[in-house]
Parts: sequence; structure tokens; C-alpha cells
Amino acid sequence: MPQSRKPPPPPAPHFEWRVPDGDTTARHVCGRCGHIHYTNPKIVVGSVVAHEGRILLCRRAIEPRRNFWTLPAGFLEEHEAPEDGARREAREEANAEIAIDALLAVYAVPHISQVQLMYRARLAQPDFSAGPESLDVALFDWADIPWTELAFPSVKWALDQHRQVEGKEVFAPFSNPR
Repeated sequence: MPQSRKPPPPPAPHFEWRVPDGDTTARHVCGRCGHIHYTNPKIVVGSVVAHEGRILLCRRAIEPRRNFWTLPAGFLEEHEAPEDGARREAREEANAEIAIDALLAVYAVPHISQVQLMYRARLAQPDFSAGPESLDVALFDWADIPWTELAFPSVKWALDQHRQVEGKEVFAPFSNPR
């Protein structure tokens, strides 16, 4: 049964919206050569960064959710390993060098076509400051995290799940909470 969804704008005038032979999902297909234009979910990479029992958060300087607090995270670039992307995002948003310990969680956010890979990390050096996408960057004790000002549900999920495995060397990565 073909999947039904509203077609996005075609990538070029000679593309048509149809189910390609051997497929089950409608896609843009070139009416001239048969090339299939795939659109796939975006991958977000980020980290829960700890330092001396506190958590690093960034106040967003950009939309969506400007002025709200988030973890250092963003879109994975082409040809970039996820861990490298998470380290890059920490540098871009918090001018922070981090050491990644483990994969903390994999979240599916289908309504915005995202897969999020969140890592557990620590500050490799105690220096950090707001990057161009952040208004402010700070370390928070657990009790002082601005819970009502978190930018996205997955930030809360990652913080809660990080807390559950604090001090554990080995654990299975989490997924979306129920």
C-alpha cells in the first residue's frame, strides 16, 4: 500500500510525484530519466556535557526557540562522523572542547523528520563562552537547571537520562521516553 502524504515542491519542473517501480512510497521522480529524488530525515548530534557535577547549557541566539536553553547540538554535516559533529557543535555554540564518553540516546522526532544522536561528554578544558548561535552559556547544578525554559522536549529527555546513568561506565543507549 503506497504511503500517502502531501508532496513537497518538486526539485525541478520535470519531476513528478509518484510511487517508483519497486517502491512503496511516493517520491519525486524525473519524468525524463527516471532519477528518484529522495528526501530523508536530518540527523542532529549533540551532547550532555558535564563538568564537576554541573551541566553545560546554551541559551539560543537563533530561532527556533530563541532565548531558551538547550544542549550544544545541531545538524550533522555531510562526510562528518557523528562524534565529530557533536564536538564541532560544542565548539560552535559554547567555544568548548569536549571529550565524548558514550552514546547516551537516539531519539526519533518524525514530525520534523529528525533523528537525534545525543552523547554523554565532559569538558576537556574548563574554558567556554557563548558562540555565535548562543546568547549565553553556563554550567548548572541539577537543582538550578531552568526546566521551564528548555528549548525542546529532547533536551529534558537527555538531561533526565543522563542523570539515570551518572557514574555508570556501561549502559545501553536510551530512546524516546514513553
